[in-house]
Amino acid sequence: MKRIAIYCMAFIAGFSVMAVEMLGGRILAPWFGGTIYIWGSIISIFLVALSLGYLAGGQLSMKKPSLKKYGGLFIASGLALLPIIYFSEILMDLTFVITQDPRYGSLLAALLLFFLPAFIMGTISPYSIRLLIQSQEASGHVAGRLYFISTLGSAIGTIGTAFYFVLYFEVNHIIFATLFSLLITGVLCQFSSWTPND
Repeated sequence: MKRIAIYCMAFIAGFSVMAVEMLGGRILAPWFGGTIYIWGSIISIFLVALSLGYLAGGQLSMKKPSLKKYGGLFIASGLALLPIIYFSEILMDLTFVITQDPRYGSLLAALLLFFLPAFIMGTISPYSIRLLIQSQEASGHVAGRLYFISTLGSAIGTIGTAFYFVLYFEVNHIIFATLFSLLITGVLCQFSSWTPND
C-alpha cells in the first residue's frame, strides 16, 4: 500500500507540473500576448528546470532517503507556487519595463515565475524511483511504471486545465488548489516512518 501511495504521489506531481505550465500562457498573455514566443519561453523554462531538478533529485535520493524527505519536496513545491499567486503582476510589470520584446520578455518572465517550482517538482521523480526500488533487477520495471503514472498525470493535468478548469475557475484559484494538493501530500508524508528498506 505504501508503494501504491508513492505512485499516487508521483501522479499528483505530474498533474501539478502540467497544470501550472498550462496556466503560464494565461498569466503571461496580458503583458506579452498569446504568440508562439510565449509558449516557446514557457516550455523551454519548464524543460530546463525539470532537467536540473531530475539531477538534483537523483543526488538527494542518495542521502538516506525517506518518505518524510520525499514529502518535504512536495511541501517545497507547493510553497514555490506562492510567488505566482502574489507577485506575478509585480514581476510582469518589472519585466515589461526591462524589455517589451515578446521573445526575451516572456523568457525572463517565465524564468522568474516558473523556474523554481518546476525545478523542485523535477526532483520528485528520481526520488520516487529511489524509494520504490528494492533490487537492481527490478529498477527498469519500477522506473518504467513510475514514469508511466507520472506522465499520465501530466496528460490529465494538461487536458483538465486547458479544457475544463480554466472555463470555471480563476487562474489563482487553480494554482491555490494545486498548491494545497501538494502541501497536503507532503504533510501526510511527515507522519510516516517508512524507509525504502521496509
